[in-house]
Amino acid sequence: MQFLLRYLPKHCLLRRPHHRGFVDFAAIKHLRDRGLDHAVQREKHLKPMLNIKNLIKSEPAKSLPLSVITQHKDSLEIPSRPIEFIRKYPSIFEEFLPGGIGVHPHVKLTQQVLDLDAEEQLVYQSESYRQDIADRLLKLLMISRINKIPLKILDDIKWDLGLPEDYTKSIVPEFPDCFRVIGNKNLSSGLDSDLELELVCWSNEFAISFIEKKATRGKMDYKKGMPIAFPMHFSKGFEMDKQLKKWFDDWQKLPYISPYENATHLGPSTDESDKWTVGVLHEIIRLFVSKKVEKDALLCLGEWLGIRSRLKRALLHHPGIFYLSSKLGTYTVVLREAYKRGLLIERIH
Repeated sequence: MQFLLRYLPKHCLLRRPHHRGFVDFAAIKHLRDRGLDHAVQREKHLKPMLNIKNLIKSEPAKSLPLSVITQHKDSLEIPSRPIEFIRKYPSIFEEFLPGGIGVHPHVKLTQQVLDLDAEEQLVYQSESYRQDIADRLLKLLMISRINKIPLKILDDIKWDLGLPEDYTKSIVPEFPDCFRVIGNKNLSSGLDSDLELELVCWSNEFAISFIEKKATRGKMDYKKGMPIAFPMHFSKGFEMDKQLKKWFDDWQKLPYISPYENATHLGPSTDESDKWTVGVLHEIIRLFVSKKVEKDALLCLGEWLGIRSRLKRALLHHPGIFYLSSKLGTYTVVLREAYKRGLLIERIH
């Protein structure tokens, strides 16, 4: 506990915790937002499409029998019959029959996609891209002072972070002063289940959240630990009673505790803890390329941080900050402020 308290602003140690009065959070209605639902729906097939593309590209012949793709349907996250999915995108995938009798149909990439992939590889090799990825990983490791994350958890969000498939080989070794892979590979299964990415060196420069930077630009006299109000945008038709509105107003006036502090010692039923948790959520989603992520992957990370239940509560109690879309048969958490009319307007974290 002494270690945790050393890093919290003094005002947080002296302030009496503010416990919630009677606010009926169960009455908060989560109305649909057609624009944000469309933003989630628009990328429905992007991930499986790229999964198939990467699998084909990894083959020496740059093609695969359709039967192999069918065998890997689940791991590739293909939502329908592989043949139907592939035929839906003729500008990306091309079916062909190799020479020979009784040969099964094969699939290869169109020349247009191969040209785009070549351009993508140039981006992956650029110094700016690699530094940006390193910055994202560094900040994620520093959030809540967790210092290390299992690779199996990172693998669930590597798509959202913009990481290449082989990030442990292509990115991590290039930044030995920032982080490193620790642990032992499970030799019996060949999996990286026991490996973790560990923070090597803390950076005060990166321990500043997006919302703190924004506050500093807006108020020259801003100092760490002062109140910061989160941007709120509610779905059309959302209504709140006076009691809930007063709670939101008072909550916004609470001191902002940085997500780069560990404030898990605060009672989970206090508003201070809730605001810190929202700050952690806000900063994590800010690190994602599209400012959205599957809820299950987010809660898995929350479990590792030790705040899973707090994250779930924050998502339900703050519909003006986070939007939950159920468009893809699972819940997707969207950061509202990053979108306007269903379009991502803020791509840089």
